[in-house]
Amino acid sequence: MNIIIFFLVGLIVHVVFFLSIFDIYFTSPLVHGMTPWATPLEPPASRLVLVVADGLRADSLFTPLNNGSSRTSYLRRVIEERGTWGVSHTRVPTESRPGHVALIAGFYEDVSAVAKGWKENPVEFDSVFNESRHTWCWGSPDILPMFAKGASGDHVYTYTYPAEEEDFASTDASKLDTWVFTQVKSFFQSAKSNSSLKASLLEDKNIFFLHLLGIDTNGHAHRPMSQEYLDNIGLVDSGVAETVALIEDFFGYDGRTAYVFTSDHGMTNWGSHGAGHPSETLTPLVVWGAGVNHAQRVTEPQPYTDGYLQGVKLSTLLVSQADIAPLMASLIGVPIPVNSVGLLPLSYLNNTDRFKAESMYTNAFQVLEQFKVKMTQKKESTLSFLFTPFQLLTESKQAEFSHKARILIQLEKYEDNVNHTLARLCMCVAVVITVFLLIQRSPITYYIYCLLPVPVWYSVVSFFHRAVLTVGLAVLSLWPFLSGLYGKTKVTASSDRGSCCHNTPGKMLHVAVCAYVPSLTHSSLQQKQGLPLLNQIISWTTLASSMLVPLLSSTRLFHRLLSIFLSLTATYLLLSTGSEALFPPVLSWLMFVWINIEQEAVLFQTLSAIDFSANIDITKMRQMKLDDIRRSYFFVFFIITAFFGTGNIASINSFDPASVYCFLTVFNPFIMGGLMMWKVNFPSTIFFSLFPITELFACVSRKGNLFLIVLVISDLMALHFFFLVQDHGSWLDIGTSISHYVIVMSMTIFLMLLSVVTHILTSRRLYLWKKPKMHFP
Repeated sequence: MNIIIFFLVGLIVHVVFFLSIFDIYFTSPLVHGMTPWATPLEPPASRLVLVVADGLRADSLFTPLNNGSSRTSYLRRVIEERGTWGVSHTRVPTESRPGHVALIAGFYEDVSAVAKGWKENPVEFDSVFNESRHTWCWGSPDILPMFAKGASGDHVYTYTYPAEEEDFASTDASKLDTWVFTQVKSFFQSAKSNSSLKASLLEDKNIFFLHLLGIDTNGHAHRPMSQEYLDNIGLVDSGVAETVALIEDFFGYDGRTAYVFTSDHGMTNWGSHGAGHPSETLTPLVVWGAGVNHAQRVTEPQPYTDGYLQGVKLSTLLVSQADIAPLMASLIGVPIPVNSVGLLPLSYLNNTDRFKAESMYTNAFQVLEQFKVKMTQKKESTLSFLFTPFQLLTESKQAEFSHKARILIQLEKYEDNVNHTLARLCMCVAVVITVFLLIQRSPITYYIYCLLPVPVWYSVVSFFHRAVLTVGLAVLSLWPFLSGLYGKTKVTASSDRGSCCHNTPGKMLHVAVCAYVPSLTHSSLQQKQGLPLLNQIISWTTLASSMLVPLLSSTRLFHRLLSIFLSLTATYLLLSTGSEALFPPVLSWLMFVWINIEQEAVLFQTLSAIDFSANIDITKMRQMKLDDIRRSYFFVFFIITAFFGTGNIASINSFDPASVYCFLTVFNPFIMGGLMMWKVNFPSTIFFSLFPITELFACVSRKGNLFLIVLVISDLMALHFFFLVQDHGSWLDIGTSISHYVIVMSMTIFLMLLSVVTHILTSRRLYLWKKPKMHFP
């Protein structure tokens, strides 16, 4: 009972510290109560059409075909003749919700939206839609409702297709975009006979928003270089051309409509997004119509046009994604969203100098309002003698900040060199320590005392560079040779190899089927036949039974470990898309070798005779020894290797649904995210199944002595990363530092929970019928 209370208290303490980082960093930085600011002059446009092609890369739109033509003939004519074009730079995370919030609200999504699955507003915020007189939206049910829900009043109207239509196995995902264009056409046709709707449309400050998800869906399903993705771009171009003609005809070609065509994020070559690769962060931006500058020809091609468009002036090439919100607000004369941090890109405007000056003035005061409210809130919640307001920037201060900015840029260039230097330094330190101890003829325990911090440093570095794990494993592999255990272990291991193959043909057949299902599924999807129902049934049944099937096997060590391995590997194979499927057998072989070596190190009984359900002989109980610290460290190192060995942690930051196609193809972030988390935790589950056997080898109490050492090492690593958490810099810098802390804390909590799960997996047995008479358990 005491041990249960101890673990519960420890679990609660770690959960509290785990949640503390979310309370500190995952809270919204947005403030409220600001006064809206709008340019007092007459705007150039009465209405604005915003078209967002979800998942469209900049190069996919701008790069001409081999014959010099373009798959987007209409948008190319706009760029060359009557519009201004450029590249919009997004920020991490390159997901749909953050991208649309930046475009429409003018600020980069705060991390508190993660808990909402990018679907709902974590806090209320202002947007261009909210400031408009009327906004009509067509598109995805995952994007449109969040702007309608946060709008004050009832002037944002949304038209969405069913969520089931967002199917990655669809035979033609471009039908999502066709649906939008068809609905827009029907809308304007019905307005001709609906007097009240027509009156609303003829008012000023109106916005029409078309969200086109087909390109993103085809990119995930077929990759951005596929014909489906490229054809979908051509379909969007034709749809935009028809929509523009329709709107111009409806409003009598009054020249009062502005158009913005852009994307929320790009996509990698392998069909994912979420991280910070240029293919994900660089998106196209084409603006034309009322109040927008026209394209200007130049006599000499600009250097950056190579591979894009020749002979087009590029003075407005790169803007931040949040800058588009104040641009749209200025074009139709509505207040800039009060939470916007975007800076108005003046070079896109075709207006008088006075209008540009007033727009800049409005933009500056709109940002200043946020500062005032934030300062007031900070002052009210801080003791007076601890509050220090920001000082006005003098010329010397501005020069100092500029100098620091240049230094920071230079430091980023040398970051990789510094990291390699640290890795080499770590190796040099280990060599120097070893040589010094050899010269001093120090005992073997001194080597352990002095060299143990070095691989700990390696473990820490491995969070930044997974390749370090290879070096660490290579160093650990020398231990059996140095300790003389290698020869003895070979003999013992060979005698135990056949003991685990009893009664496993059915499980092996199941694993073979699960290895074939992903290939069959992806083949069906490539042929646009959808997800086979039988494959889906096999996948979900395998997942549901993966934690129960091991309980039906014998509790003998090899029988139970093999059962756990085969059951979990079957599900892992269903979630694999490539070479990561080789990781489970390699990890399991490493596990087998390690427990053989540990068995020889303590001259324990043969592995085939060990039973997980057996209790430790009290007469053989002993106090902790130095070898137990070594065992605990090896265990922590292997757990870290299991976490990062396949790169699964990094893949969570970049959304690619291909791993879950055997289970479902309709977009569902929570189910897909849960399946990915299962995949990440699979290696640790296998390795943690060894912990009871290490306690048997050590002949220590199962009340937690050895487990405490593992927790202490993990907590020391967590403490290290706690002080490395950043509260400044880019979202990527902050998010990366938080991720490292969260991973270590999650590992600690996960180890505590997993110790209970694996204890059940290894020591309990279920009987589907009356227990038969057996010669062995």
